[in-house]
Amino acid sequence: MKPIIAPSVLASDFANLQSEVEMLNESQADWLHIDIMDGRFVPNISFGFPVLQAIQRHAKKPLDVHLMIVEPELYIEQFREAGAEIISVHLEACNHLHRTIQQIKATGAKAGIALNPHTSVQLLDDVIADVDLVCLMSVNPGFGGQKFIENTYRKIEALKNLIIARNSKALIEIDGGVNQQNAPLLLEKGADALVAGSFVFNSADPLQTIANLKNQA
Repeated sequence: MKPIIAPSVLASDFANLQSEVEMLNESQADWLHIDIMDGRFVPNISFGFPVLQAIQRHAKKPLDVHLMIVEPELYIEQFREAGAEIISVHLEACNHLHRTIQQIKATGAKAGIALNPHTSVQLLDDVIADVDLVCLMSVNPGFGGQKFIENTYRKIEALKNLIIARNSKALIEIDGGVNQQNAPLLLEKGADALVAGSFVFNSADPLQTIANLKNQA
């Protein structure tokens, strides 16, 4: 199986957002990864509903929306209405995680959980069978272009074992510092989806870079 490739629009040229999205439409990317940051859960602010709706108007591929925000449960329905097909919330931001997962699924979107680098995958034990995706942060969330955290390989293995033990169908997504060098080992350890931002959009040929990542398996 070839990996799911989800370029992170956060690293795109916002002044030419339509053309960037159209480029991704023509690429071998599977999803468009959308990072929503509120300046509270993470020390940065990205964009909100108007930009997401603008992306959705031009996108021909599913929008994988990663909510790096506090109280995500207040906005789930709005993100779904704005075009999100996958909605991932941070375990660290949810007081009632199971309820929030059910809220996402009730909208018809796929439900994901994101984990910060310091958060153990064992905390997912009671909900792993209920989710469609687990996004492991391989950098500290909030900014693009950070260095990959090597401990991520161990976490993928632990998460894969948990998914198998609980008979879950959750996909494993890796977000942060993904590149041509670490992609093969990430997939070998059990990753299903790779998020790549700066590595794609700062490359000389984003279409070829995406194709190279897609053909790692």
